[in-house]
Amino acid sequence: MVSALVHANALSGNLDEAQKLLAQLMARSKKQDVSPFYIAIVYVALGKKDLAMNWLENAFVDRSNGLVFLKVEPELDPLRANPRFIALPQKLNFPN
Repeated sequence: MVSALVHANALSGNLDEAQKLLAQLMARSKKQDVSPFYIAIVYVALGKKDLAMNWLENAFVDRSNGLVFLKVEPELDPLRANPRFIALPQKLNFPN
């Protein structure tokens, strides 16, 4: 839920609150499991596409269940033309 709040704040232009919540999310990730997939979505909302791709690739390594939404998650649309993004469904053996 915190990642959804970060995303909403970032898209609404409340970047200070988004950064504060992101810091909380990252601190929480050191103590409990936080899916790299949802951290990637946060970075997309913040306009940090390279960081988002890093986290999506971490999600692949981590076998994050969020990756099942890779082809349909609209929040990932800004990444769809990125060659690194295009390679992920192939790595996951998703059907074309």
